[in-house]
Parts: sequence; structure tokens; C-alpha cells
Amino acid sequence: MDERHRRELVEIGGQWIRFHCPMSQYTTFRVGGRVEAIYFTQALSHLKRMVSYLSEESIPYLVVGRGSNLLVKDGGLKGVVIILQGELATIEQNGRNDRIILAGGGVSIGEVLSYCKLKGLSGLEFLAGIPGTVGGAVAMNAGAFGKDTGSMVQDIEMVTRQGDLVMKDRSQLHFSYRIASVPWGAVLVKARFELNKDDPDSIAGRIADHLTRRRAKQPLEYPSGGSIFKNPPNDYAGRLIENAGLKGKRIGKALISPKHANFIVNTGGARAEDILALMDLARERVREETGIELEPEIKVVGQGDDK
Repeated sequence: MDERHRRELVEIGGQWIRFHCPMSQYTTFRVGGRVEAIYFTQALSHLKRMVSYLSEESIPYLVVGRGSNLLVKDGGLKGVVIILQGELATIEQNGRNDRIILAGGGVSIGEVLSYCKLKGLSGLEFLAGIPGTVGGAVAMNAGAFGKDTGSMVQDIEMVTRQGDLVMKDRSQLHFSYRIASVPWGAVLVKARFELNKDDPDSIAGRIADHLTRRRAKQPLEYPSGGSIFKNPPNDYAGRLIENAGLKGKRIGKALISPKHANFIVNTGGARAEDILALMDLARERVREETGIELEPEIKVVGQGDDK
């Protein structure tokens, strides 16, 4: 990105463009170098223009919600991080069918659950405690307790790399384990969910129960990126890492959680290289002992300090 690009980014994004921002402030790991620019987009029309410009200029971009399931390397990130706000972070009900909600890609999971509880809408309680946004939950097909986000989606709206707004309904979408069929470079801006009517107190009880179960099993007292590896078929990544003797293993200020071995936590001042070293160690040990190749669930982006 050169000076011309920076001037043109300001022309498009105005006051909502920031330069040289530390990604440690925008990821749940609380680590990561600086990104060249962050765009806090407030409106669909502005987002369409920005995405089209970035594509035309071959400037890389990455949509970030709450920054969970994301590890930015210590050398930082080239291009633009896009964070959906304003009209892209709202929730509304369908006037003709009050069991349907339309949630913006930038809305946090916590906000969606609070809204559903207030309106007496059930079906998404299993997402309680996931520190992400609607866009991220759909794109990664976030799941827990035997359920997944994709099963609740009716349709989505997204901005393509060309800056066009496109809708895909259920028949055009494919969801599998921790992945959805969203085209590369597309920005998911809205998702429609069809839910079930229920008593608000019952919904609140299920949300509280899921939160209690998460706190009992997961190290929520430390910054982390969530589950590090996908579960292999018919097994659990945490069990494999624990059996490899790595529970409690520390490199620098990063630690494989003694509570749940599929979590690497930042105990204070960890670097991305510490977390990556623990990931490499876990994959190597599990591969040596079982022949199973663990696949990361988190997305690793950026460059190391030597770049």
C-alpha cells in the first residue's frame, strides 16, 4: 500500500479509516502486529465501494468480527481489516413472520441472544459464550453442543469482490464442519434465521446453562482464540493433545490450557510466535503418536518479524 492508496482510502472511508493499528486490540488472543489500515464501515453503500476499490487495486482485505478464531503474526498484516458497524450491525424481525430475524454480519452473538430472549425466540441458545459475530458464526458454521449455525440459516446477503450485493437462499448454501460455502473475498453482511417461539424465561435458562457448561470446561479466564484445532473424525483434538502429554505445556507466555488441551491461552504478554510454536508442537506430537494430522480451526494471517 502506497501513499496514493492511503489518500484514496481516506476519500472512501473518511473518518472511519485508521492506519497502523495494533491487531492485539482487535483479536481475542490479544496478540499480533500492526495492520496497515482498519476500516470501520458504517453503511452498505460505503462497504460496496470500498470492497470494489480494494479488489481493483489488488489490496488484500480481511473481515474481522470480534477477532476470535484468528491469530495475527507478530510482523503484522498487509492490507485492510474491515469491521462491520452501523447499519451492518443491527437486528430486525420480519413483519410478516415474527419467528424470522434478520441480523447484520457485525452483530455480536451476545446481542443476538439478548434480542432473542427478549422476543421469545428460541434456537440459537447453543451459541451462548461464543465471542464472535453473526458474520463469523455463519462463515465458519460455528457450533456447539451438537448443533451448528448453518442449520438455522434461511438465507444470507453478501457483498462480492466486485462490490455487488448478492443474496443466497438455503438451497444455494452448503454447510459442513466449520465451513460454509461463502465465495472467497465475499463479505457476509446479513443472515436470516427462522426460529421458534418460546417462553423468554426458558430461553434465558438454556443460555445460562450453556454458559455454565462452557465456563466449567473452557479457560475463559484467559485470552484465547477459541478451539485451536478441528476435531478429527470420531475423535477430539483436546483428547489427542492431552494424551500426548502436552496439557500445561508453556512456551513463552503462551500455555496449552490445563483445563482444556485444545485451547492455547495468553497468560499475559504472549507473542504470536509462542502460540504458533505450541501449535506446531501439538501437531507434531499427535502425528508421531497417532498418525493423525490435526487441522487448525483458527485462521493464521500476517507475516513474522523477519518480513
